[in-house]
Amino acid sequence: MQAVHHLAGPCLVLAGAGSGKTRVITHKIARLLQPGSGADLSPRQIAAITFTNKAAAEMRERARALVGGKAAKELVISTFHALGVRLLREDGAAIGLKSNFSILDSDDVLGLMRDAGGTTDNATARRWQWTISLWKNQGLDAAAAEAQAAGPDDVQAARVMARYQERLAAYQAVDFDDLIGLPVALLTRDAAVRAKWQQQLRHVLVDEYQDTNAQQYELLRLLVGDGSERPAMFTAVGDDDQSIYGWRGATIDNLKRLPQDYPALKVIPLEQNYRSTGHILRAANRVIAANPKLFEKKLWSEHGDGEPVRVVECDGEEHEAERAVARVQALRGAGGQDLEWKDFAILYRANHQARIFEQALRKAQIPYKVSGGQSYFERAEIKDLCAWLRLLVNQDDDPAFLRAVTTPRRGIGHQTLASLGEFASRWKVSLFEALFADSLGASLGAKAIGSLHEFGRLVNDLEHRARHTRGAEDAKALLMGWLKDIGYEQHLHDGEDSEKLAAARWSNVLDFVDWIAKRCGGDIVQDAGTFETEKKSVLEVAQSIAVIISLAERGDDQNVLTLSTLHAAKGLEWPHVQLVGVNEGLLPFKTDDESLSAAALVQRLEEERRLMYVGITRARSTLVVSWLRRRKRGRDTIAGQPSRFIAEMKLDEERAREDPRERLKALRASLAARSAEGAAPA
Repeated sequence: MQAVHHLAGPCLVLAGAGSGKTRVITHKIARLLQPGSGADLSPRQIAAITFTNKAAAEMRERARALVGGKAAKELVISTFHALGVRLLREDGAAIGLKSNFSILDSDDVLGLMRDAGGTTDNATARRWQWTISLWKNQGLDAAAAEAQAAGPDDVQAARVMARYQERLAAYQAVDFDDLIGLPVALLTRDAAVRAKWQQQLRHVLVDEYQDTNAQQYELLRLLVGDGSERPAMFTAVGDDDQSIYGWRGATIDNLKRLPQDYPALKVIPLEQNYRSTGHILRAANRVIAANPKLFEKKLWSEHGDGEPVRVVECDGEEHEAERAVARVQALRGAGGQDLEWKDFAILYRANHQARIFEQALRKAQIPYKVSGGQSYFERAEIKDLCAWLRLLVNQDDDPAFLRAVTTPRRGIGHQTLASLGEFASRWKVSLFEALFADSLGASLGAKAIGSLHEFGRLVNDLEHRARHTRGAEDAKALLMGWLKDIGYEQHLHDGEDSEKLAAARWSNVLDFVDWIAKRCGGDIVQDAGTFETEKKSVLEVAQSIAVIISLAERGDDQNVLTLSTLHAAKGLEWPHVQLVGVNEGLLPFKTDDESLSAAALVQRLEEERRLMYVGITRARSTLVVSWLRRRKRGRDTIAGQPSRFIAEMKLDEERAREDPRERLKALRASLAARSAEGAAPA
């Protein structure tokens, strides 16, 4: 109630795991809109910023229940990146960006990195990609990165960054990091644009604040002001104990900076947990107590103690997987129809740990999903179609041009494209613009030019029709006609040995057509973290497609057990959780990077401890933590040591004060699990 009713200035809500942070945000939105609150805001002046489309969709649904459909529709509820797109589409011209700029996906960026660095080695290009992304998230340009380079590798990456940025500018394209960095540059340089957006967004609420990076913090500061001319009106909701994304630029320093930058900041901790039992919360509190505290808080619950947290010692990976499966079967057997497969999760530190559990689950015929597997939008056939749509939006998008012109192949070979590329570079034009140049005949033969012109006319015709086609049915008809014209279904069959695989890929294409048609039809659908109810043209949908798919999570409510990394599990919860492979070297993860300083190693350990805390607090009713006496490392088998985090849970203290009835209950559950394990087929 304090957090919801504090409207006089900046507010930091320290929302512990399971303490109801989304509820705070949505009720605060309702309070800001309430007559007599003193805020005097309209829905369109309130922005709620999240990190994923899924979180934005959930927030809008909850807000709709509180403030009604009309007001909820006008609220600016979006991801950081979608808000960045909105700023740049409206005002990017002030920094030389056309409104129809392209947003490159990770594969396109990798291709540009190879080109900018003059290499064909993907591993090298990917290292540059990660390094440059971190620099951008810290607000560094190529010159600043080179000035602070720690060695020759960093110097090389900084020079590649300079050439990469030149290519982005030439293609009128941005990468995902630019969707934050460029709005920061825009608002910093242009006082009129900054004043416009500060007036337009009068109260900003930020979810998962601890996950923000340096540039996202700057964007927030530029949107709300520094508090000198008018009070900075924002509500940041986060938890310093759940900051686990340091490896991708998120910084806990943003929490330290808030009270320094905004002395009037009101800090409100939420300590009551509505998710987990007492035993689980005490284990979590003890682990995280070993980290230095920015703000003091301790979780508590009214759910009672529940079952004690159990630690299981296993011989090796196969034994651990068998015991995990046996426990699921035993709990299902004891719980009868009340327990479903979706009530269970097995969580681990690294993706490679999933394989052995998948094998054990398949053997036991338990349905499961692996969180963080290949996204629907990462499939080759979907990326093919997205390249075509990006080219319609921005004909200077050379990566999209190269993918579209070769998918399906239309008699335009690599030599033709190489000559076209040389011509385009010489005259400093895009590939698409170059193919219609009068002087291209000096570089290419008549047949090659004829094929290129045919492709160009096809793109221009499709762009014209996409601009004027609105509504779901017309959009679907246009897209299906286009796929038939380019022979895409046949292309899929030609590229697959198996008819079944080709049919599955074509089915994905049809799903994608439906997905676009819905967004053209005025249905209430999630679109880049917002909801759209007006009919749109195919071209308008194509303009926002890159940011939609980059953040898309195709949520479903399948009744399956979840296998997930700890990072991917953040924000989720299950009644029954098993943390597996909790060994020294795995959690905390041991890095072989000898260049890290002592301070960096301490920071790394503190983040790993927060990861353990996140894992523990995913569990509602029962939690089992398992470790390996022997574990595989590469091709070798080595002796395993239990993670230091297991000792930090101080479960011995729990056992000393445990109710004998609870102990008997746990013993029965353990016996049932062992019985099921013994009964499992060899």
